[in-house]
Amino acid sequence: METLPIENQKKANKRSGCRRYFLMGILVFIILGGGYIYWNYYNVFGDGVKSGILKNVVRKGQVFKTFEGELIQAGIKGALGGGAQSNNFVFSIENKRIYDTLAIHSGKRFDLHYKEYRGVLPWRGNTVYIVDSIISMTDGGVSPF
Repeated sequence: METLPIENQKKANKRSGCRRYFLMGILVFIILGGGYIYWNYYNVFGDGVKSGILKNVVRKGQVFKTFEGELIQAGIKGALGGGAQSNNFVFSIENKRIYDTLAIHSGKRFDLHYKEYRGVLPWRGNTVYIVDSIISMTDGGVSPF
């Protein structure tokens, strides 16, 4: 069996050591990058229910066609006086079935369950709020209270 001279063995060991560190660096980068992407775009930050009168729902987008909507939430009284304050909840819709239901019943009062993410993905919608279900629907109008 023929052995390499000592100088060639040292060079071969040095190259394999550099290669090992390079591959470890790539692996760490992939793991950290994957964790960052999951944390910002796929991990649900929070969820809840918003109530209000449905203002509009639309399907829009240049490349990715997404479903977007807007809910008008009644407020109490503004800090500077005046009348009732109105808050709008702008959201994206998870699937076409929910979009169709909302589009047919525009102007009615809805309780919508949503998930909140930290970041926006273009194929998921234009907002961090994604409506995933309709809890209840009633006729629109002003509450007597």
